[in-house]
Amino acid sequence: MLRMKRSETITTLHAQYVCTFRPDPEGGYAVRCAAFPELVSHGDTLEEARAMAREALELCLEVYRDEGRPIPASDTEPRTTIKEIVPVKLAHV
Repeated sequence: MLRMKRSETITTLHAQYVCTFRPDPEGGYAVRCAAFPELVSHGDTLEEARAMAREALELCLEVYRDEGRPIPASDTEPRTTIKEIVPVKLAHV
């Protein structure tokens, strides 16, 4: 049996970003995040929209990391009740 040694360190980024969930006229919720202007997502229910937001944020973080772009600062204090914090994880190698 072959054993592999890992020489790289894996760290995890814990961050949270404020997302805006807006009801769509056709149904469901559209999701945007000011920290990632390119992020646009959607869910049929608020619960699904939250899950889709988390996935989209994690993908944005992965792309930013892979392209060497600076990661937007984590939001620490939302100022309004119509926005929600969406926590994400990103494993680093």
